[in-house]
Amino acid sequence: MHSNNNAPAFDEAAFRAEVREFVKENLDPVTRHKVENGIYLDKSDYVGWQKALRRRGWFGAAWPRSAGGQDWSVRQEHAFLQESAIHAAPMLIPYGVNMLGPVLYSFGTEAQKQAHLGGILDSDVWWCQGYSEPNAGSDLASLKLRAVRDGDHYVLNGTKMWTTEAHWADMMHCLVRTDNTGRKQQGISFLLLDMKTPGVSIDPIVTIDGVHHTNQTFFDNVRMPVSNLVGEEGAGWKIAKFLLSRERTFIADTGNKIRMLGQIKATVAQNAGLFDPMQRALQAERLSRIEADLTALLALERDYIDEWMAGHDDGIGASVLKVRGTEVLQAMTEFWRDAQGPYGVCYDASQRKSGDGLGAQEPWVRASAGTYNYLYSRCWSIFGGTNEVQRNIIAAQLLRG
Repeated sequence: MHSNNNAPAFDEAAFRAEVREFVKENLDPVTRHKVENGIYLDKSDYVGWQKALRRRGWFGAAWPRSAGGQDWSVRQEHAFLQESAIHAAPMLIPYGVNMLGPVLYSFGTEAQKQAHLGGILDSDVWWCQGYSEPNAGSDLASLKLRAVRDGDHYVLNGTKMWTTEAHWADMMHCLVRTDNTGRKQQGISFLLLDMKTPGVSIDPIVTIDGVHHTNQTFFDNVRMPVSNLVGEEGAGWKIAKFLLSRERTFIADTGNKIRMLGQIKATVAQNAGLFDPMQRALQAERLSRIEADLTALLALERDYIDEWMAGHDDGIGASVLKVRGTEVLQAMTEFWRDAQGPYGVCYDASQRKSGDGLGAQEPWVRASAGTYNYLYSRCWSIFGGTNEVQRNIIAAQLLRG
């Protein structure tokens, strides 16, 4: 699944302690406050943390050394991601380091590697992903964004949907249709695009949580150099599957769930007076089930990592973790909303832009910080491949034996 899974065994407990100390000493206190209290993170929060990791050699560390990484095993990468999240570090924005980087060092030309890998590792160039379209989400192979060859350029016309953080991005890696003949998967190519190119425009999409995470991106006669084609023309589907397998590998996001469980328990304690003894007993039973489900998810993830480290891949592990991780997350956030009592219906996105969030004295402010997670968790069963599609992948693989 990841580079150098046959690396020598390392002292995981010692490494986790090293990660904890690094987060304590190097995470900006303002960013830590935001993460711990459910306050909206700006681009600068992510960039600042990623640059701190780069100085330590821990950003892109799962890349091979030949590409600028550290050859971390899948176990070491997981330990780092989980421990960092538990201790309130922001997530690593994946579009460059986890998605495009491995594509480029696996499929790109030397010129493409020289042009782009350094900017990804230094977080000086921000990438977004152009995959989904209005009628090509779960059925990604139905995408229609046209790229017509015109001399040394492709001319792009069409649109991409749900382009998360395109409004922050300098560049996009995207799938386009270069051929309409044959099977629909055969006519797809993988291109790199400068977001400042004339003809590119972005319309913001404000989601149910009241936040501008994502966008619709339009392409009107956008000219892009043929040299920005990654791999051969028509090889985009192969590259897309490679990229998506990496997206789902750690999508169970267990470190954030462990930290969230502590936040939920704090909410239960704060709001105990809002419930009568019978309600509190039922609440305790429900919380126990959630904690048991999270413990089981942690064990499942560990088992898959052990298998991947041993060189075994049943072809469904990433899909299983994606589905189960989403189910556990949504159960957790539904409980968190209910644990707010009558304040669970309170949500004001503006209260997440500053202030104390979960640490506020006012229960309605705390509720907004917690309820955000409930609203945002709805999309987890959609992005990274819908849970329904992942279940089909699991079933097909098991039926084939």
